Amino acid sequence: MPNQTSVAEFFLLGVTDIQEPQPFLFAVFITIYFVNITGNGAILIIVISDPRLHLPMYFFLGNLACLDICYSTVTVPKMLENFLSTSKAISFLGCITQLHFFHFLGTTESLLLAVMAFDRFVAICKPLHYFVIMNRQLCILMAVIIWTIAFLHALLHSVMTSRLNFCGSNHIHHFFCDVKPLLELACGDTKLNLWLLNTVTGTIASVPFFLTFLSYFYIITYLFLKTHSCSMLHKALSTCASHFMVVILFYAPVIFTYIRPSSGSSLDQDRIIAIMYSVVTPALNPLIYTLRNKEVRSALNRKMRRWLQLEEI
Repeated sequence: MPNQTSVAEFFLLGVTDIQEPQPFLFAVFITIYFVNITGNGAILIIVISDPRLHLPMYFFLGNLACLDICYSTVTVPKMLENFLSTSKAISFLGCITQLHFFHFLGTTESLLLAVMAFDRFVAICKPLHYFVIMNRQLCILMAVIIWTIAFLHALLHSVMTSRLNFCGSNHIHHFFCDVKPLLELACGDTKLNLWLLNTVTGTIASVPFFLTFLSYFYIITYLFLKTHSCSMLHKALSTCASHFMVVILFYAPVIFTYIRPSSGSSLDQDRIIAIMYSVVTPALNPLIYTLRNKEVRSALNRKMRRWLQLEEI
């Protein structure tokens, strides 16, 4: 990957352009990050350790919890460091690495949410064939495919961005290295990079969202036409509503950021939207979706009781 830039490092201006240390924002975001790590970490441990949760649905939930931890970890620790520092520097290689893993993990989550919607579709609309269709081999294959596609998509952006010339300002008006802020600093023609960002990333964001929406359209239609039990209908709709809320929280800001024309962008808007999908949403996912699940709550209670018994001994 040839380095064609005269810029050796960048300076992340952060959530705001104020350069002084910001202890209040540090306290707010470290609290959100702690909630994320604790909630998703607990879910991941429970899904792995409890044999009753070794089912396709919880396999994907475990993937989601792992992704949410990693996704925030790509950006939040550096942001927290910059809140207490006036330097705010990040090396060129560190910047490209952060960009790569941010898009890698974000794309993986986008595709994973669509796979989870398909899992719910099969479970509700094809219950007798669920374990035949969603067998272990297919689940692992889907997980490998979405992680691979996401890695290649992120690699495309990191390689194309690293080959740009940066000969002017090295101040990034963002709290992490992303493609759009870096293109603002690049010298020369960036039309191809913008096209890749709007077309490829836009497609990867919008197609899974459409497939997710389609899955839930079929689920809701099936439930209202075929289900005569109110309790069963309520349970299925509750699961769907929780997952769809997570989908909206994740996809809406991503689509708004990467499909909207650059000319209509606002640096402050982009930063606020990025905080939503990279910091806030991963912390809310366990509360909105997973911890509302009866089986996960039961597994968590069992695990807590075991820990308390061990402490008493």
